[in-house]
Amino acid sequence: MLIRRSVLALALLTVAASAQPAPAFYAGYDWDAEAALVEDLLSRMTVEEKLGQLTQYTGQWAVTGPAVTQGGEDVIRAGGVGSFLNVYGAEATRRAQEVAVEESRLGIPLIIGYDVVHGFRTVFPVPLAETASWNLDAAELAARVAAREAAAAGIHWTFAPMVDIARDGRWGRIVEGAGEDPFLGSRFAEARVRGFQGHTLTDLASDTTLVATAKHFAGYGFAEGGRDYNTADLSERTLREVVLPPFRAAVDAGAQTLMSAFNEIGGVPSTGDHALFTYVLRGEWGFDGFVVADYTAVRELMWHGIAADSAEAGRRALVAGVDMSMVDGIYARNLPALVESGALPMDVIDEAVRRVLRVKRRAGLFEDPYRYSDPDKEATVLFSDAHRAIARDVARQSMVLLKNDARPGAAGPVLPLARDLGSVAVIGALAADSVSAMGSWAGAGRWPETTPILPALIEAMPNTEVRYAPGYPVVPRGPFLQMVETAFSMDTSGHDEAVRLAETSDAVVLVLGEHRELTGEAASRTDTRLPGAQLELARRVLDAAGDKPVAVLLTNGRPLALTDLDAIAPSILEVWHLGSEMGPAVADVLLGYHSPSGKLPVTFPHVTGQEPLYYNHRRTGRPHDVPGASDKYVSRYLDAPVEPLYPFGHGLSYTTFGYSAPRLSTPRLGPEAGEVVVSVDVTNTGERVGVEVVQLYVWDEAASVTRPVQELKGFERIELAPGETQTVAFSLTPDDLQFWGDGEWTVEPGWFTVRVGGSSAETQAARFELVAE
Repeated sequence: MLIRRSVLALALLTVAASAQPAPAFYAGYDWDAEAALVEDLLSRMTVEEKLGQLTQYTGQWAVTGPAVTQGGEDVIRAGGVGSFLNVYGAEATRRAQEVAVEESRLGIPLIIGYDVVHGFRTVFPVPLAETASWNLDAAELAARVAAREAAAAGIHWTFAPMVDIARDGRWGRIVEGAGEDPFLGSRFAEARVRGFQGHTLTDLASDTTLVATAKHFAGYGFAEGGRDYNTADLSERTLREVVLPPFRAAVDAGAQTLMSAFNEIGGVPSTGDHALFTYVLRGEWGFDGFVVADYTAVRELMWHGIAADSAEAGRRALVAGVDMSMVDGIYARNLPALVESGALPMDVIDEAVRRVLRVKRRAGLFEDPYRYSDPDKEATVLFSDAHRAIARDVARQSMVLLKNDARPGAAGPVLPLARDLGSVAVIGALAADSVSAMGSWAGAGRWPETTPILPALIEAMPNTEVRYAPGYPVVPRGPFLQMVETAFSMDTSGHDEAVRLAETSDAVVLVLGEHRELTGEAASRTDTRLPGAQLELARRVLDAAGDKPVAVLLTNGRPLALTDLDAIAPSILEVWHLGSEMGPAVADVLLGYHSPSGKLPVTFPHVTGQEPLYYNHRRTGRPHDVPGASDKYVSRYLDAPVEPLYPFGHGLSYTTFGYSAPRLSTPRLGPEAGEVVVSVDVTNTGERVGVEVVQLYVWDEAASVTRPVQELKGFERIELAPGETQTVAFSLTPDDLQFWGDGEWTVEPGWFTVRVGGSSAETQAARFELVAE
């Protein structure tokens, strides 16, 4: 049995559940009117119409774009569907809604969903990149712009944000989330939900917001081996402390829907996990929106082996708390017979229908089902100049300067590049690839409207001869496997031309990384080094360039294993996949108009074999980094370091920053002092204006269970002029120090170390004691 020290008084503990979810979000809401509408409709619905509300089908591609076909309209008229996905455009969505409202028996509006993940027509940086900004306001604004555009195109509901914590760079969908840390992930979950939905239900019912979906509930980012759709085996402590907090944050911010995950946890597939949806999500957290299955996830319960047929799969999913099936139609086809036989109680169906109807009402669809489908607004809002300017600004903030040394004999670091160079060689096919610039899940983005790096540099350097060589094969737009094969090609036929340009140009911009098809869903990798022959190209180009400046730009959607590149490249700028305005944003930073300010939301390994690698790991009984440690019998590798190449929170600037030692408002936290204020002075010690992200970490030195070596508990972005000093203060309360104990959240007395700095690996420390009452 776990031996625990005495805990603090109950007054210091966090309340686990509340009467209503997200009370601030629901302030002033007319619950009685909602209940009256829902119960009236429910009383008049047939079994088939009820199950129709719990069914989502996909649109089909027509000449004019994604639309509902004639057969789909017949299903709508019969009340056999409550939602469509992959339908957009003001005209197409209005037509589908007209059939539902004006031609079906009860006139219940559809809710139309789409993967608006990081933009709609104006594409923003992929979520992992956007998180690297550590700017919550920027993330909220990006989601707000995406919502405005998608809503104008008739969409009501987005399958975003993805809030899965991911610690393994082999997993392709790490690109869609906020990285490895639950605190950072929770703050970005809140920001993105508020961006999509607004801050209140009044905002949600407007014509510029979308219903948000927190996905994938839960544990999807812990797929074994980083292989997508694979199983996950998690302890309850990891589930509670790492996996679930961003979902709780999204719910508290008002998220109206959640999506089930493809994976299983401990033998129970998420889509059939009654405890997760009923006891935790609805019981503890008070969530009263609805849960949608991921694409065909209800049917996949058969492949998981917990359902003998589709009828059993549908029953298990619905009873577990998954209210809407996506695409597979299992509820509509199979559940009426189960109701008739008595195998499925009607009240289970009724409760699911209530949840769906509630959200439709909260989205304003009963009040005005056509408010979203406005062709005039669609024509003016989508890809507007204002939205592009915002996307460019967010992209600038998302880049991370990993390294910036000087070439031999040079007076200063490689970046920023001089703006008056006679010639620049831009090498790398990804520099001209507008498709990859958009990244995965690029919404309704259009590659001809996207500006990649090469044309942007040509425009930004009108007096410089910008030369281009692809260096490695250009990935064609075509079948998926053909694109992947080309991206991994070892073809070196383009190296000679790249070397010639490097030898004859004044500077080199070498663009390396991943085509977008190597990232995202179904894009797991066993080797996260640069694909194909890119590293060999880098060696030859850097050698040919001699003492001339060479800036390596990385465009990718995961933490790469860059040890070999780091050993030869003096400057590396992580630019990710930045969306529609990628090229102009990169030019702004590369030429020094803006200083890079991003910080890594994930840990970059030396080698792929270190994965999963994350900063907030727990200490072992035989750590390698303590005084007197054995030279053999410690937890380490024989052929690689234990430490990362680039740690969580790392990111350089064109200026430098100095930190004072942290100061504490009190050495004892407890009944007499309910908070500890941690203060630090940060000074711009360089010659340029710069933005620094000040980070606060905490370590519980001794507890009844093992604790992470450090945990992020606060961060703040500050802008400083040269020589300017600013004091940054963080507040810590007992709630910030709790952990999952023996079946409950626990706060224990003891000593804590706080660390403050510009990354998880560069901090200064102070200590305080948490005392019991």
